[in-house]
Amino acid sequence: MMTSIHSNIVSKIGLKIKLLRNKLGLSQEEFAEKAELSKNSLGAIERGTSVAGIDTLERIAIALGIELKELVDVSKIDLD
Repeated sequence: MMTSIHSNIVSKIGLKIKLLRNKLGLSQEEFAEKAELSKNSLGAIERGTSVAGIDTLERIAIALGIELKELVDVSKIDLD
């Protein structure tokens, strides 16, 4: 069971992935392939309904061209 704080972080990471993916001009399908994920998995991560493991987050960061620590820094992401 996710706590409210945990759920908020998962949602923020998902939103950040979506924003960065869109900035690269990639569809979910294109990006999922680049990150070696299924489109459904990527969609769930972006929506914050699935918690990505560290290996998955690392693959996503690499596909985005950023470091893992930059991906998980959600201090500047506002959900409101």
